[in-house]
Amino acid sequence: MKLALKNKYIFLRHGKNIHQTEKKDIVYCWPDDTPPCSLIEQGIEEAKRAGEALKDKGIDQIFCSDILRTKQTAKIVSDIIGFDSEKIIYDTRLRDLNWGDFGGKHKDDLWAFYDNERMRAFEDPLPNGESWNQCRERMVKVLNDIENNYQNKTILIVSHGDALWLLEGYIKGTDNQTLLDNRACTMIQTGEVREIYE
Repeated sequence: MKLALKNKYIFLRHGKNIHQTEKKDIVYCWPDDTPPCSLIEQGIEEAKRAGEALKDKGIDQIFCSDILRTKQTAKIVSDIIGFDSEKIIYDTRLRDLNWGDFGGKHKDDLWAFYDNERMRAFEDPLPNGESWNQCRERMVKVLNDIENNYQNKTILIVSHGDALWLLEGYIKGTDNQTLLDNRACTMIQTGEVREIYE
């Protein structure tokens, strides 16, 4: 069952960086790689296209993960849509999933931890990291804070793939099994603008 929300929400995943190209099978470190992942040229272009797509959406406020790739994306978008980038609200709770000890390792090693039973990822935290449920809980806390402080606004949330996938599932009332079954086709892509609903 979908949530009844006071605001309209638009999600934006950061633009491409090396984890979608030459390091696409390598897990992000937490909270970021060293040095931090910055947008590659393709990611910059994705952010610019997102900005153009958002020009006429009447964005009232931008909430953004505090990680470099999302901050870069939000800044590019804000410049294009005429939103004062000094007013972007950065929130550590909007970060990507904490992959813990698997940061910097191959994704196959990560899923081997769960014996390739991916449903376990909802309940079982990664060593020195978190579970999907824990990631979703902090994303929901941000949503609840926004709902408590804004009404009839258009809110842009700039975050990461798994974090936005989980939050969208929560808003739409999607159960975990369905969420996982459809993950490949419902995961928000880099630079994608996705209107959730009012």
